[in-house]
Amino acid sequence: MHRWIKGWIIGIASGAAGAILAVSPLYMPLERALGLPWLLRMRGPIDPPTGVAVVAIDRQTGPSLDLGELPGDWPRSVHAKLIDALVQAGASTIVLDLDLRHPTDPQQDLALARAMADAGRVVLREEPLGARQPIFERQRGQGGPVRGESFQRPLPAFAQAARGLGPDPLDRPPGPVGQFRVFGAGASAAPTMPAVALQVQALGVYPRLLARLKSSGVRAAAELPQRVEAIEGPEGLRRLMLALRGIFVLHPGLPGQLAAGCPEGVSEAEDAGLDPGQLMAALGALYGGPAERHLNLYGPPGTMTTIPYQSVVKGEATDPPPEALDFTGKVVFVGLSGRLGPGQTDPVDTVFRWDDGVDLSRVEIAATAYANLSTDRSLKTLDGWATPAGLFLFGLSVGAILYLLPAIIGVPLAVGLAVLFALAGQWGFARADLWLPVATPLLVQLPFALSFGLITQYLLFGRRARHISQAISDYLPEDVHLGLAAQRGDSPSLDRVVYSTCLATDMSGFSTVAEQMGPGELARFLNDYFESLAEPLRRHGVAVTEFRADAIMCAWTGDPLDPDVRKRPILAALDAAQAIAEFKNRHRLAGARLRIGMESGEVYVGRAGGGGHFVYSIVGDSANTASRIEGLNRYVGTQILATRSVTAGFDDALQLREIGRFRLLGKTDVLPIVEVLSHQLDATPAMRELCERFAQALDLFQRAEWAKAAERFKLLLGSYPQDGPTGFYLDLCDRYMKGQATSEDPRVVTMSAK
Repeated sequence: MHRWIKGWIIGIASGAAGAILAVSPLYMPLERALGLPWLLRMRGPIDPPTGVAVVAIDRQTGPSLDLGELPGDWPRSVHAKLIDALVQAGASTIVLDLDLRHPTDPQQDLALARAMADAGRVVLREEPLGARQPIFERQRGQGGPVRGESFQRPLPAFAQAARGLGPDPLDRPPGPVGQFRVFGAGASAAPTMPAVALQVQALGVYPRLLARLKSSGVRAAAELPQRVEAIEGPEGLRRLMLALRGIFVLHPGLPGQLAAGCPEGVSEAEDAGLDPGQLMAALGALYGGPAERHLNLYGPPGTMTTIPYQSVVKGEATDPPPEALDFTGKVVFVGLSGRLGPGQTDPVDTVFRWDDGVDLSRVEIAATAYANLSTDRSLKTLDGWATPAGLFLFGLSVGAILYLLPAIIGVPLAVGLAVLFALAGQWGFARADLWLPVATPLLVQLPFALSFGLITQYLLFGRRARHISQAISDYLPEDVHLGLAAQRGDSPSLDRVVYSTCLATDMSGFSTVAEQMGPGELARFLNDYFESLAEPLRRHGVAVTEFRADAIMCAWTGDPLDPDVRKRPILAALDAAQAIAEFKNRHRLAGARLRIGMESGEVYVGRAGGGGHFVYSIVGDSANTASRIEGLNRYVGTQILATRSVTAGFDDALQLREIGRFRLLGKTDVLPIVEVLSHQLDATPAMRELCERFAQALDLFQRAEWAKAAERFKLLLGSYPQDGPTGFYLDLCDRYMKGQATSEDPRVVTMSAK
């Protein structure tokens, strides 16, 4: 298959992933959770319309009015006083976002009902009642199952006195709020509180609306109330709104006609501060738009014009200033503020939140929904197949680019295209309230295209590199060969001086066995031996392994303060001894014995050699010392030896035995040498007794009390005749008692051979 065909296949797959996601139920939750918050944060707060305000009940309201903290404990005459004050200040519509379902003092309830009736402009909230029931809705020629709702009204006295009733606009799904309802579910669904507030606000232009409907040939207009006065109470207003909703659904061209000039002879509304043309356009968008819309947030709590409840009741304000109490022509929402306090309000999770955790309150969301409706600024999305098609073209482009072009060109170009896509989305969002997909192309399609495009390129062009890398890994440590691949050639930084614990191994009697084998058999024998020995070393994280004939030198590198740099090689040594015991059983090497020596310190790890041929080697005094300690096992009859600096701090975890202070061949320093016998949990009582009695005898030796030391070693050898260090020191004591000491300090054992 030609390469360009594969490139377009990858592009089509990437585009199809976005298009399929766009028509799936996962698309909107993904964009709402990730894309919309990014767009809102990038855009930042914007100025809300001036025709809406919030009167907030916060934590200062009750104390400043000599009332309790919660409004449910207040006398309702306080709300009546608030309504009177708002009417006097010129508010054209008042929305009480309060729970008024339960009676209190009859006189207080009566005072509030009278204030509502006198105002003639109050909208109240209905509360959801019971579960939603499946019903069947048929709109615009399409039918399908939807869900109906029922609501509990405020007290009858309040409901009758109100100008309109409506439920909360939020459906309240889990997570940040993103949508609000204009009309509820079902063919007879009630308009929500912000929609009712807009219709009450626009009653002044109802004659103009009626005239426009008639001039447009809408026969159902004759069945509507012909005068505002004929719209009787909240029920009459609701019937009117549902009838208008049905008319606009059947006549989708009406919203555009409402913004045209007024029919001849029809007078404009004269309400102070109101723009009749804007109200007509808002009504067209209200009734002709979708029943559920995307909320366009203006900013964090307090972005909407917000006045403390107590300032309105008292008729005085300092913050905000007194002129803020002028509500002429405004729709005023009254409710609980997000700053009322924990457990005393109903906060709504949104992108905009103060640093102290205060969210937008429900009344601010209702006011925001009204502001969106009144200016037709709810967020808009692309219609029909525009979104899937756009995502398909984006995925097709980046997928093909990432496969057909070299990665050094394709990746920046694809990322640049994604950035342009995101910037276009941000521009449309900020300029036209157009919500384009951002999360899907950036977080789904681009990673998809990057992964498949680059992986396919890697599979196409990287086969030879992988083979070379595999060959190198057979001869170099993993981090080194990966480093060489990353550096693309020679890198002096791979040669380094590091702190490490070096471990040297050898096996006695190995050469005698090997010389009896043919070359092929010997090679298989050596490979099995080295694999048996290397496996426990790898398991414990060895950094560098160097094979030297039938011996191994390896190193664990790291921070000198990290005890694992010393502990891991000790554990590897114990496991290696067990592995070689099994190896000996497989090959019947009864006389062979593994010897291990360990020392810590700085070493050079890197290339060594010349003439164009190098090996990766471990070079340094610590490596030489580890090799000398490995050889010491031969003389003292042990298997695993280390300096005290290696085993320091592990006495509780390991069964260790101090075997004395030694000056090894070619060394000037005296080294305390320790034998590693086993894990502490695996130590037998006999092993612990041996270590304890040996330590007592060694103490006498190091105090130069040769006769007493010899006596102790002789008794110990009687109990443990195979113990090498005991026999070594017994022989040494005998020679010292005969005056055959070979060093200035006979308490230090000076070795004259490797």
